[in-house]
Amino acid sequence: MQLTGPGMLRRRLGIACAILAFGTGHAGVLPEDRTDALYHLYDGGGVEIRGPSVLVRKKVGESVSFVGNYYVDMISSASIDVVTTASPYTEERTQWSLGMDYLRGNTTMRVGYTTSEESDFDATTYAFSVSQDMFGDLTTLTLSYALGDDLVRKSGDDTFEQPLDRQVYGVGLTQILTRHLIASLNVETVTEEGFLNNPYRQVRFELPSGGFDFEPEHYPNTRTSTAVGVRARYFLPYRAALEAEYRFFSDTWDIESDTVAVSYIHPWGDWTFTGKYRWYDQTGAHFYRDLFARSEETNFRGRDKELSPLTSNTVTLQAAYEFINDDGFEVLGFIKRAKVTASLSMLSADYHDFSDLRAQAPIGEEPLYSLDADIFQLYFSFFY
Repeated sequence: MQLTGPGMLRRRLGIACAILAFGTGHAGVLPEDRTDALYHLYDGGGVEIRGPSVLVRKKVGESVSFVGNYYVDMISSASIDVVTTASPYTEERTQWSLGMDYLRGNTTMRVGYTTSEESDFDATTYAFSVSQDMFGDLTTLTLSYALGDDLVRKSGDDTFEQPLDRQVYGVGLTQILTRHLIASLNVETVTEEGFLNNPYRQVRFELPSGGFDFEPEHYPNTRTSTAVGVRARYFLPYRAALEAEYRFFSDTWDIESDTVAVSYIHPWGDWTFTGKYRWYDQTGAHFYRDLFARSEETNFRGRDKELSPLTSNTVTLQAAYEFINDDGFEVLGFIKRAKVTASLSMLSADYHDFSDLRAQAPIGEEPLYSLDADIFQLYFSFFY
């Protein structure tokens, strides 16, 4: 039996590949023609996610640029959720993305389409954004909208099909403050309606006779969240840069989170080295319980560890090497530049109200769960 459904880990990796595909470019300039080939690996908490991604971007004339992305992840899971209530499993998810940028003066319009399929979850997203450079190209304002149309299914039950609709509204402002300092402010609101819980996950409740049993979780069918983020990058005199960011998140499930990250980017010849530290802390959802007092104690019930109070720390090390330089000649007749980038992120997470049932300890004496994971990415980029 599968347990992750539309797993959060796969969503995060899919989002990362979508950012690679569609980028975060400014208005007034079309992205460079390029091809990227990426391999990613997530290993931690009994879960392994791996797979390739290929991106191709090409301008047509001076005003239009097209982009396509193919992304696959293969997951095998014996996570704590699986080993305590279900059986280990493997599955594959495939994602396709297409997009177009249209440049007119200082305005850039972007449209995108993404679809993904797996055994029990289909997702389709339509996205649109418009960016405008203003005040001598020192300020960029971006407005964005995305519509998600998903379908949740359940392996082993052909009659189970539940819709999930999502709308994402975004506003971004980027400002060049000085010769050395650039800052951005981003606000995003997400509204979701439909089947928001996992058809496989269960909550546990205490039995009058002692011990506990399990029953299916049950979430509200709506959720609205808002995130506000600020980021600043300061360019040092010797070409290096410092970057700091902060993000605040809150939703109608009473989850609030803070994210703080600092980065240092250091070019050295054909190399660019980056070090990043990220701290994340969140409260729990109002309907989350590690242990309910009785069956159907509340109308809404959840025991997903990602809805519990938690704190995580992530250290990322990245190195990029440009092995073909833009020095006036082309390789194979069209490649102007090429580089290879490798990154390793080491994640540790402590869950403050999620018991590790694998210890099989008496109720109230179970240790709290913690997770360590490594995330590796390797990709080649060719510019032409």
